Amino acid sequence: MNAHPHHLISLAPDHPGFADPIYRQRRDTIARAALEFHAAGARGPIPEAPYVDAEHEVWRTVWAELGPRHEALAATEVLELQHQLGLERGRIPQLAEVSARLGDATGMGMVPVEGLVAPRRFFVALHEGVFLSTQYVRHPSRPLYTPEPDVIHELVGHAATLAHPGLAALNRRFGLAAKLGDAQTRARLERVYWFTLEFGLVEERGQVRAFGAGLLSSIAEIERSQTEVELLDWDLERMAETDYETSRFQDRLFVAPGVARMIADVDAWLGRELGLH
Repeated sequence: MNAHPHHLISLAPDHPGFADPIYRQRRDTIARAALEFHAAGARGPIPEAPYVDAEHEVWRTVWAELGPRHEALAATEVLELQHQLGLERGRIPQLAEVSARLGDATGMGMVPVEGLVAPRRFFVALHEGVFLSTQYVRHPSRPLYTPEPDVIHELVGHAATLAHPGLAALNRRFGLAAKLGDAQTRARLERVYWFTLEFGLVEERGQVRAFGAGLLSSIAEIERSQTEVELLDWDLERMAETDYETSRFQDRLFVAPGVARMIADVDAWLGRELGLH
């Protein structure tokens, strides 16, 4: 028997699921369905991920920990959008049902991808009103940690904000900028996206609140954002020139003076980057 079977999805040796053949098989199954969906032109029904009880239990465990932290530390707009979207907390929702709700709210949709994709592919899809989402679940041995974005990050972190008309439009605007801009422009907008929609903070009645998906979907990150990071003033030009690290905890974050101001300022900044106004 081959001691080193070929896997569709490669995992680093320090990944919690690296030595778990059942987990790796499930990752490959979910990834293959996404690849076949795109090979068929991304038309037809969105494939369902065959989640098992252990994966639903991971989802429930994460929500049990994150729910109270969201109530205490997340922006009010996020809490309202979560209520509006109505994600179940007892089971992992399928992308098809979430995408349908988003379509009704803002015209955005979510479709599966096999894993991490190139930034330009991700952003160009946003321009078309499509959020490319992973479907796999983090390894059950470490339910409160994932070394890569998984479906919990996508749904807990991103989905609710895509139900906001202004934020849906801003995601599309990022996509347009990535499609039209050169490599330098794309690098700048990727940084701004990271420090706003992925790891953005907002000020709310004198308190700093979590807004970005990376904060909302991580217990450690949302707590560290209150106590252990350097809080930087709202400055999009500085943001566009500030490098970030994806493989470790964030050590500095920017604070926007409210969600509405963040949307307006980032939209205007993207327009200036492209010379649109």
